[in-house]
Amino acid sequence: MAIHPLDGVIHAPEFPTDLDWLNTDRAFTLADLNGKIVLIDFWTYCCINCMHVLPELKRLEQKYPSELVVIGVHSAKFTTEKETSAIEQAIQRYEIDHPVVNDCDFEIWKAYNIHAWPSFMLINPTGRIVGTHSGEGIYPLFDPLISKLIAHFDKKNALNPAQIKIGRSTTPHQTLSFPGKIHAANDQLFIADTNHNRVIITDLNGHIQDTIGSGAEGQSDGTFEDSTWQHPQGLYLVGDQLYIADTGNHLIRQVNLATRTVQTILGTGQQAQQFNLPGTGKMCALNSPWDLLVHKSTLYVAMAGAHQIWSVDLNGFHARPHAGSSREELDDGSLLMATLAQPSGITTNGTHLFFADSETSAIRHADIHPSGHIETLIGEALFQFGDQDGPYPTARLQHPMGITYYNGVLYIADTYNHKIKTIDPNTKTATTLAGSSKGHRDGDLLMAQFNEPAGLAVHNHLLYIADTNNHAIRVIDLNAQTVSTLNIQ
Repeated sequence: MAIHPLDGVIHAPEFPTDLDWLNTDRAFTLADLNGKIVLIDFWTYCCINCMHVLPELKRLEQKYPSELVVIGVHSAKFTTEKETSAIEQAIQRYEIDHPVVNDCDFEIWKAYNIHAWPSFMLINPTGRIVGTHSGEGIYPLFDPLISKLIAHFDKKNALNPAQIKIGRSTTPHQTLSFPGKIHAANDQLFIADTNHNRVIITDLNGHIQDTIGSGAEGQSDGTFEDSTWQHPQGLYLVGDQLYIADTGNHLIRQVNLATRTVQTILGTGQQAQQFNLPGTGKMCALNSPWDLLVHKSTLYVAMAGAHQIWSVDLNGFHARPHAGSSREELDDGSLLMATLAQPSGITTNGTHLFFADSETSAIRHADIHPSGHIETLIGEALFQFGDQDGPYPTARLQHPMGITYYNGVLYIADTYNHKIKTIDPNTKTATTLAGSSKGHRDGDLLMAQFNEPAGLAVHNHLLYIADTNNHAIRVIDLNAQTVSTLNIQ
């Protein structure tokens, strides 16, 4: 008798018993999940594609709350990502509600013969594999299959309706929640209070002057009080117009500080599904815009999800790729033939665009002129990373996300090394400026501690840092050579 495809043949490998589990008060085995449809998500928290599938997973979880259990298997790319405490903060930052296991030695990854992030295994209620996929776009693939599995196994009375106890660990209420980026201008600080879905404006001493956004998740324009956002990141001020990357909504928003209003100027509100498609205004789909820079009348966007730098004409809001083919890799060359990997920070000296190419742990520059080229200053490849000062090619960073240019020097948020570094763009030499290890400590530069800093801004001799996992803004006095924490109130 033929085996029905939904019954499966291959038994899913069991989970090891000695791994750390998060978002649950217990470790799971597949035997514990008998009678449930199980969707395993193999991910690593640095990966933009892994971030993109989270809303799709949430849709599936909400549609099938009794029948489906999602298990996140975190198989880390970077050294810092192997730490259970770092994964716990990523779970909070990404607002993940399902159990996650720290597969730091790739035991589960190897058992399931996984080769890429993100990858998925769908397991039926009897513990057999019935579906696999690598990449994004999982909802339309798995939704009909899960529906068929429910109908098939309901007829066999083989479903277990009992709820699995899960729950996201929470952080104490603080003024900031995972601030991602910061911008300094006009004696003010503009802070992306990312997980509070708002932007805070303070003076240079941290006194709050205004707040943009209600705090609710959404994409509504309107007044400061009524507008809604989804995990905003990069910001840049021109006159009284503040441009903001509304990253989770795949939008660019324009804030008029004089009238205290918000309008969407670029993006459809949905992630772009095709690459290299220029467009205008709200008809142009974007892909996780992460950081912004305005030079003359052009807005440059670090488009992390497309592995590109885009340019936007602010006179007509026409947007197009400026650099990067959209293939994820590290290749120098002409602007649109070169390859990038999740650019997450951008700055300029007026001639070049310097950007933090996070997934290659690289700092690179692109010519502003459209017939120009891309050159790498620090970094070599997708899997070449570390913590090493010195000249190119021996210097190493680990997933840098922030960058700013000041007095001929590039300042870098070497995010996964929990350090602030400098790079001389002429000699291609990297040097640690501040930071010793993960933590939160003020004081002398090389004794100070940060926790995944991701955004930088300079005002006079003060370097402001969005110290993301510390929920804080830190300040380096470049003259006094000290680190302090800004008291925001």
